[in-house]
Amino acid sequence: MSIRVIARQSCLSQLQVKEAMARYPEIDYHLETLPSYGDQHQHISLLDGEAPADMFTRELDDALISGRADIAIHSAKDLPYPLDEKLEVIALFPPFDQSDSLVSRDHQTLAQLPAGSTVGTSSPLRRRELLTLRPDLRIVGIRGCIEERVRQVRDGEIYAAIVATCALKRLGMEADISEVLPFETHPLQGYLAITALRGRDDLKVLFLRDDVLHRQGHVTLAGFGPGDPELLTVKAVNALRRADIIFYDDLIGKAYLDTLKAEKVYVGKRSGQHHAEQDDINRLLLRAAREGREVVRLKGGDPMVFGHAGEEIEYLQSNLVSVSVIPGITTASAMAAATKVSLTHRGISSSVALVNGHAAQPVVPDTDTLVYYMGGSRLTQIGESLLADGWPASTPVLLVHNASLSDEQMLETTVGELSPLTSLDIPTPVIALVGDVARLRHQTASTIRRTLYTGLVCNDPNYIHTPLIEIEAVNYSIPSHERYDYLLFTSRYAVKHWKGSLRGRIVSIGPSTTHALRNVGAEQVEQTEKDDSYGVIDYFSRQPRGRVLIPRSNLALDIIPDGLRSLGFDVETLIIYNNVYPHHVRRVNLANIQRVVFTSPSTIDNFVKTYGDLPSHIEYVTRGSITAFHLQSRQENEKIQNIQKGPGHTG
Repeated sequence: MSIRVIARQSCLSQLQVKEAMARYPEIDYHLETLPSYGDQHQHISLLDGEAPADMFTRELDDALISGRADIAIHSAKDLPYPLDEKLEVIALFPPFDQSDSLVSRDHQTLAQLPAGSTVGTSSPLRRRELLTLRPDLRIVGIRGCIEERVRQVRDGEIYAAIVATCALKRLGMEADISEVLPFETHPLQGYLAITALRGRDDLKVLFLRDDVLHRQGHVTLAGFGPGDPELLTVKAVNALRRADIIFYDDLIGKAYLDTLKAEKVYVGKRSGQHHAEQDDINRLLLRAAREGREVVRLKGGDPMVFGHAGEEIEYLQSNLVSVSVIPGITTASAMAAATKVSLTHRGISSSVALVNGHAAQPVVPDTDTLVYYMGGSRLTQIGESLLADGWPASTPVLLVHNASLSDEQMLETTVGELSPLTSLDIPTPVIALVGDVARLRHQTASTIRRTLYTGLVCNDPNYIHTPLIEIEAVNYSIPSHERYDYLLFTSRYAVKHWKGSLRGRIVSIGPSTTHALRNVGAEQVEQTEKDDSYGVIDYFSRQPRGRVLIPRSNLALDIIPDGLRSLGFDVETLIIYNNVYPHHVRRVNLANIQRVVFTSPSTIDNFVKTYGDLPSHIEYVTRGSITAFHLQSRQENEKIQNIQKGPGHTG
């Protein structure tokens, strides 16, 4: 049988082809070589992470896909991850040497290199290992074939270089080795890989004799669930019974593990008590698979939820080990079952987010229900983040320890009361459910009314506060005080941004504005009987005519100025702050909102700007008659527009 082989043009690559094909003298082959992208772009450094993953295989892959070649032979560590989906590795040949060697001037060892010596490498892993032993050296990236790298040392361009020992041996350059280094090298260093079009089983059979892929073990990532062995899936039970070795985390039932014949290795990583680092766990899994063992990586809950599964899958698959995943019942589901609180509920919560609560500054996703994992030591920070994001202090929180186990504990609290576990008296690990669905433990769904408050300041802890206005200061000049008989304040924000004196007759529109005036030293304040525009006009209708100055916002309506002028007052308005659309608006899911409170016409306009319309299922509450009139006008306009759009309009 004759096959077409494609490889890179380098001398080392051609020697690798001869080495691989020498195993199969019965196979005739024709070799074609070509330069790879990496060979043609020697200026690209491999140390900064910017190099394309397929820089040494791209042209060879194209040759296979186009039908120009049957197989390509590579250094296995040059393979990109993931490999092109049209291709697969059909054979992997074991290394005869996986070490790194130092090539240096005068054959000096690593310990003998002078401080500040320039050492070249093309591998971030080699750089990290080198600096661990000799942080006083200067590491630079080098490119080119092995012969070129050694030449740079001989010619004095660099003081030393780190090169794969197997490459030097293949090229007959062992005499250039100054020292074999005690480094952790790439897991695929020294391996040779053969790639072909996916599905070419005829080619796979040819290389089966020396291929190590089919002799490797398989790794299964399995979820143990929340802790109760009875919640294990049948598929997980079968995998555990077949396993030769099990690597398990914390929160795995030891009594159950004792019933299994496999070797058990604890690799727990609880906060502050890491028995094994993730890199070590990855290498343990790889080593066991390379030994041909059936491996199970057993994780609490579901392996794909906060379990580093993605890192382990990538590490194993990129090193050509087959992996499968068996899901488990995640702790959030177990908590929902234990508390009998659904994570979602029609009309209350239509979305849920699972959040890592261990972060120094926990994130608050835009969702109706939050579940914080691993947040026992960060409850204070979680509460602060929720309050800062506008979650009501009264929002219920359920804390559950060891959900599904016999020693399960639960504590009910609120966002405003979250504090360290020492004061909440519940042990770790703990999972926290945040959201109105937790009220279903003591209320029916029909009695839960979620209210959105759109004004700037919200004093009701039960409201969801999402301000739809924002105040910005402006520069302004104050007219001469002697010209005015009345100084009229129509909001607390006008008081806050007023820079003038507070002498003469000071009139306030209502209690909150009066309170603000007294806080800044106003002694004589006349408050209108009704706290709206018509109440102000009514008040002035009984006062002596004169000049009135009204400090106000850019969006203030002209109802008061026009009304006072019609009564014979001389009125001047002065914009002292801007009422603007917020720079950062927190949108909520209106499907789960039963009521919205509007505090001004601008909050209504900005609500429509944010959400597009005024949904008919929501009850709207307004502050003041002007706001109520504005809401009515907007709703009537929407009805007219819907009629004009025709019966197909859905709102």
